[in-house]
Parts: sequence; structure tokens; C-alpha cells
Amino acid sequence: MSRTPPSRPTREDFKQALSDMGTYIDVTVDDLMEITTMAERHARQREAEAYRVDTLMSQPLVTVRTDTSLAEAAHEMVTRRISGLPVVDADNRLVGILTEADMLRALGVPSHHPTHNLWQTLEAMFTHAVRPQSPEGSVAALMVTDLVTIRPDQTLHDVLELMKRHRIKRLVVTNDKGEPIGMITRSDIVRVFFDRIRGQE
Repeated sequence: MSRTPPSRPTREDFKQALSDMGTYIDVTVDDLMEITTMAERHARQREAEAYRVDTLMSQPLVTVRTDTSLAEAAHEMVTRRISGLPVVDADNRLVGILTEADMLRALGVPSHHPTHNLWQTLEAMFTHAVRPQSPEGSVAALMVTDLVTIRPDQTLHDVLELMKRHRIKRLVVTNDKGEPIGMITRSDIVRVFFDRIRGQE
């Protein structure tokens, strides 16, 4: 396979690298080599952060209305293999989100608990003590309305900052009208990471 050439450091990357070393004078050969390494690291970071959300997000987006039944929403999640459904109003504006954890609770299945590992949670789902119930009611009763969204012209850096700050796994991408147009998840970010690895092979 052809190897993708490394990111070429710019003047700004070298300035950042020099700033990291805390000096602009008395640069030795060893210092210059270290500066080059740092500048290349800054260049790679700048390249990664320049990824726009609209090139990373999953689309087309599947949405549900506030009056959609929970049973129908569950069907959408299962058949389309998605873990989060943006909820829109009559004008297609984002008003909430319904996640698989919300749906599991509605079905009477204990959702993943912070003190349990994933396998303990999955095991609990299939024990005789757990008897899934048919979900009743509409999406409006179960959706989360405290939303964190992102714009399509923002970058991977913004995505990482928002996910870390709010401790969330997904972001709904909205346009100027507040309409959901895509979704970006941790899986999308992991895909970018592995694409970069493949590009270097």
C-alpha cells in the first residue's frame, strides 16, 4: 500500500512547538530536531481538528415525532440498528432525543449501570427475572429535552470538547432553523481514527 505523506508543518506549527519549549533563542541541533517533531505533532493535530462535522456525521437521519408511539420508536431502533432517535415537532425542529437506554427502561429492562460492566448489564437482560414489557405511551413522555447539538460547519475538535464536557456519546447536528440534519457518535470518531491509520499503511 502507498504511504500517505505526513502532515507538513506550517510556520504556525513551528511557533507552537517553540512556545512548547518556552524559548525562541539558543536553539541547538537537538532542539531543532525536537522542534521539528513537535511541529509535526501540531500539524497532525491541526489536520485532525479541521475535519468538519458535515463530513463526519451519519445521514440521512431517522427522526420521530413527539406523538410517535414508543412501540413504533422501538421498531425503528431495532430494524435500523440505531441507538438514538432525534425527536422533532410539527415544523421539523429538534425538541428532544430518545436513546436505547431510555427505551430499555421503558421496556422494564435495567439499563447499563455505572457500577456494572457491559456484560453484567447484558446478562441481567436475559435472566428469568427480567420480563420485557410492551412499551406504552408516546415518545414525548420519555424523550430527553436537555439537548447538546452541534452545527455542520464545526470541527472534530468541537465534537470532542462537547462530548467530553457533557459526558455524552452522540451529538445531533442541526441547521440554522434548528432542524436535525445528521448525527455524530463516538463510533464516527473511531472510524476517523482508523481511517487515518489505514492511510498511513
